[in-house]
Amino acid sequence: MSVGPVGPVGSVGSVGDESDERRTPKQQSLGTAAARNLATTTKSVPQMQEITSRWLLRMLPWVQVEGGAYRVNRRLTYAVGDGRVTFVQTGDRVTVIPAELGELPALRGFADDGVLAELANRCEQREFAAGQVITRADAPTDRVFLLAHGRVEKLGAGPYGGEAVLGVLADGAYFGEAALDSGDASWPYTVRAATACTVLVLTRADVLNLAARADTLQAHLDGLAALPEQRTNAYGEAPIDLSAGHVGEAVVPHTFVDYEAAPREYELSVAQTVLKVHSRVADLYNQPMNQTEQQLRLTVEALRERQEDELVNNRQFGLLANCDYSQRLQPHDGPPTPDDMDELLSRRRGSKLFLAHPRAIAAFGRECNRRGLVPDSVAVAGHHVPAWRGVPIFPCNKIPVTDARTTSILCMRTGDAEQGVVGLRQAGIPDEIEPSLSVRFMGIDEQAIISYLVTAYYSAAVLVPDALGILENVEVSRWG
Repeated sequence: MSVGPVGPVGSVGSVGDESDERRTPKQQSLGTAAARNLATTTKSVPQMQEITSRWLLRMLPWVQVEGGAYRVNRRLTYAVGDGRVTFVQTGDRVTVIPAELGELPALRGFADDGVLAELANRCEQREFAAGQVITRADAPTDRVFLLAHGRVEKLGAGPYGGEAVLGVLADGAYFGEAALDSGDASWPYTVRAATACTVLVLTRADVLNLAARADTLQAHLDGLAALPEQRTNAYGEAPIDLSAGHVGEAVVPHTFVDYEAAPREYELSVAQTVLKVHSRVADLYNQPMNQTEQQLRLTVEALRERQEDELVNNRQFGLLANCDYSQRLQPHDGPPTPDDMDELLSRRRGSKLFLAHPRAIAAFGRECNRRGLVPDSVAVAGHHVPAWRGVPIFPCNKIPVTDARTTSILCMRTGDAEQGVVGLRQAGIPDEIEPSLSVRFMGIDEQAIISYLVTAYYSAAVLVPDALGILENVEVSRWG
């Protein structure tokens, strides 16, 4: 006898007979699955994987900001256009963004987009193999090189006749900019490709030929040549005239300290979310742990993680974007070596900490092992933290690792008294539960859902350029 589809016992449309029911023993006690639902167990509070050590938030000195903004007053500095140039790649062709040519000192402040576009079109793309010399010392400087990709070394004669590496440049840098200012300049060093490089070349002849037809460019170059040379100290600041070592009735110079007319202001940034909790959950499921409290705890943890990420990566105030280009270094051989870390330390006084991705710390450890060195460690807040030259190296997974397996290592001096890096916040805001973090009750809607507005205000400021340095493009995947 054929039988149709059989549903669960007792359901509408089920097929069965009394003999089947007699053969199935009836359940006489509570099942374990149901009993476990009613049992009181030992439970943990809700866990989340996103929580990290957040050393940056813990180690930054925090400055109280009134009025939502923090102004950094500095001594007057004469900008010389030491930024970086951005490129666009289409297939194997690389072009410079025309407006980015304004980073060159000779074109700083020039705003004719049409002329800049023509200059960008006149840039010639060249490829150099690793080890190939791009230009030699003492040769006439008649062109500027824009480094689109790769790493180059500036070489000079050492004090004992050997070859010395004067510096390393990488993506976005330029060299030979003196060619656009004067036709009599010569190369003070040799430039050699350390890796395969893609370079755009703009000659002085092309600039002068275009200036002969473009009145705006000619006027800009003429005005630049007419400007008197600004006297500066080694840091580009307006000098303070002093006299020392004189005898007799020498005339003591008169001076004053000039300030920037338009100092930078850092406005407090904000991170917010609206936490929603159903009133039934808040009323009935608060034992043995408060559900609203646990929801809020995890939300605050996520907010603090986002805050640290913003302090590192935000384009407006993040540390990676606000490091001065004169304080950005390139590794000499890819992975972070003790030599690179020493160079990073030597660029500033009173360095308080390194900040690096855990993979960068591991890469540095491998380089120390290769040389037979054992980095020391220091005790910080009950933790043993790896250190170099007594400066702790704190892990921070917010520092990005690129697809090419490169990352950056930050070194900073902290504190406003030391003219270092400081965190900014405004404590004492309404409904505050932590400094500069508040939770505000927003009401209950018609669906019986309770809403809380969770808000954090924060920012960071680099008080002087040498307070923060970065070792860029360090490899983290080299083994052996």
